[in-house]
Amino acid sequence: MAIDYQARLNQLLEQSGADLVAFVPGENMVYFTGLRFHLSERPILGLYSRRGLSFIIPQLEAAKLEARPELEARRFAWTDTAGYDDAFNQAVAALLPSDTTCALDGQTLRFFEWRALEKAGLSADNTLDVGDLFLNLRARKAPEEIANMQRAIDISEAALRATMDWARPGLTERQIADRLGAEMLDRGSHGHAFLIVLTGEKTGLPHGDMADRVWGENEFLLIDFGATYNDYPADITRTFCYGEPTAQMRAMYDAVYGANQAAREFARPGVTCAEVDRVARAVIEAAGLGQYFIHRLGHGLGLSVHELPNIVAGNDQVLQPGMVFTIEPGLYIPGIGGVRIEDNVVVTDDGIDVLTSYPREL
Repeated sequence: MAIDYQARLNQLLEQSGADLVAFVPGENMVYFTGLRFHLSERPILGLYSRRGLSFIIPQLEAAKLEARPELEARRFAWTDTAGYDDAFNQAVAALLPSDTTCALDGQTLRFFEWRALEKAGLSADNTLDVGDLFLNLRARKAPEEIANMQRAIDISEAALRATMDWARPGLTERQIADRLGAEMLDRGSHGHAFLIVLTGEKTGLPHGDMADRVWGENEFLLIDFGATYNDYPADITRTFCYGEPTAQMRAMYDAVYGANQAAREFARPGVTCAEVDRVARAVIEAAGLGQYFIHRLGHGLGLSVHELPNIVAGNDQVLQPGMVFTIEPGLYIPGIGGVRIEDNVVVTDDGIDVLTSYPREL
């Protein structure tokens, strides 16, 4: 199914309340134009108004724009020799007269890009920060986006099965991670969204650093990872133990498993993000382990691994059909280790579909 970028841009402009919106390379540019540029010291700026789409762009990147004639984008090109000041001056003069309001994504636009716009004549008085709007428009996923994430998940889970058929105590974290990464690539992944392998007491660090620590028997192995497919990621965590876990380890695992299950059963359109977090957190608190659940229950998933909605206490955003997010309760006890079970779900008209299917049992 072809993506209607024009409709996405029109919706962005209308809801911004501005005369023109501007965005830099990254997930927003991919979502609203399908164009992929490397974010570097060479500024690239997309500018959209009712008069159409324009780009401030280095000459060396112009071929990518020319390959998309359906965008009908105007170019304000610059070279390394001449620099970009004149391109900014021309764009602001042509597109941003003194009474024009410009909406920017304050979460991604960098300071030197803002300074170039300001130097070219854009006034702060005529500027709006609509960073949250970009994220909110991306929060409800179209069917083709969900299909891409499902493909990334299927690749990830097949790769994890193959890796765990091979993995044994005595291997290092890096060895296991290298094997898992290769298995994902072999199955068609377009890259790794996330890949962390932790063992033993290091599993007590939610985002610990991989090293050459050897996985030992009777201790936890935590794998947080995900393939990507057509720019869309999976984000899955599973926790393993080879041998005989202690009673404390089993109690930790059972509490996290119960919290994950409770959230999956409760989540549906119309409830708030905070309510989903609360349902899961209550299970862990009932087990007497609440102090060790030190992060939010989950986060949105899309072109970015972390985006809206945030499944966290205090967030009254209501779940709506099309939202994709993670459910990932975790416990982290210093000197013992940690447990996290992370699934990816999409909100439907009357509940959720769980996109991940890898077994959750210890």
